[in-house]
Amino acid sequence: MDKINFLIEQNIQDIIAFIVEDENIDYDKAIDLFYSSRTFDKLSDPSTGLYLESAAYVYEIYKGERRHGEIVQIDL
Repeated sequence: MDKINFLIEQNIQDIIAFIVEDENIDYDKAIDLFYSSRTFDKLSDPSTGLYLESAAYVYEIYKGERRHGEIVQIDL
């Protein structure tokens, strides 16, 4: 489980950095946005396997969720 948690945390850090850069917002706001998303919930749930995907892939899912109000790119 430690390896899974490491992969999840690594993805989260990378995604938050993407949000900060793309949306030109501060780190705390980016954390709030991502942690309140369904994408974060899915990434944090090891049973989805989403933690095995790249941070860039998960970030695309997050951006789709922001645009559409729900996860639309994948079935989880």
